[in-house]
Amino acid sequence: MQELSIALYRHLLGFKENKASSENSVTGKDFRLLCCDIDAVLIERAKQHNPFPDTISHAALDIMDASAREPLLRSYLNKLDRSTFDICFCMSVTMWIHLNHGDGGLVKFLSYLASKSTYLLVEPQPWKCYRAAARRLRKLGRNDFDHFRSLAISGNMAEKITQILTKDCGMELVCCFGNTRWDRSLLLFKSNGLSICSD
Repeated sequence: MQELSIALYRHLLGFKENKASSENSVTGKDFRLLCCDIDAVLIERAKQHNPFPDTISHAALDIMDASAREPLLRSYLNKLDRSTFDICFCMSVTMWIHLNHGDGGLVKFLSYLASKSTYLLVEPQPWKCYRAAARRLRKLGRNDFDHFRSLAISGNMAEKITQILTKDCGMELVCCFGNTRWDRSLLLFKSNGLSICSD
C-alpha cells in the first residue's frame, strides 16, 4: 500500500524519481491522499515510511463498518471543507469485499464509493482470483468464505462492476486502461451527477 500511494502522489505532483522535496513538484496544486486499509499492521508500516506526512494520511478502516467509516471520512473531509472526494482508488479490494460481504455487500460498497467521489478508479479482481482464494483457504484446512458458493454476481467481474456502477450508481465509464500485469482491468468512472445509489 505504501509504495502505491507514494508513487501515485509523486507522479501526480510531478516529483522527479526518488526525490521527495517540494521544489520538484508542480506548483499551485493542493493534493491530499487518504489511504485506508483494513490491515492495521500495513497502515502502521505505511505511516512509518511516509515521506509526505502533511499531505498523505493513513487510516486503518473497515470500509464496510459504517459506524467506523462515517466519523473518520466526515472528519477528514470537513478539515478540507469538502463533502466528497475528487477521486477514490479501489485497488484489488472488490473481491475481498464480495467474498466477505456477499453480493449485497459488493453493491453497497460500490454504491458508497460512487456517492463519495466524482471519479472512481477500480481494479476488479477477475473470477479466477476468487477461485484461487477459495482454493488457498481449503488447502489451509479452513472453511470456504461464507458467501463464495452463494454469489450470484460472478463471471466477468469487470463487466459486472461496470454494470453496477453505470446502471445503479449514476456513474459512467470514462476509460478502460487495459489490464495490469495481474490480468486485472483498470476502470475509470465519473459521476454523472445523478444520486441514484442507495447506501
